[in-house]
Amino acid sequence: MTGLAMDSADLVHHLLVDRAVKGIIIVVALAVLALGMTVIWRRAGRAKYRPDEAGD
Repeated sequence: MTGLAMDSADLVHHLLVDRAVKGIIIVVALAVLALGMTVIWRRAGRAKYRPDEAGD
């Protein structure tokens, strides 16, 4: 490939790599967020007995 076709191929490659990197960043960010929420949920704890649930 020469000229315009070469430039087009480079541009398409760059855009695909850019989209892939952004996708990976989003997936990692969501995984970190989920892990953090899980840790907070476990540290906060849940009461065994809650007075507002009388009768259980």
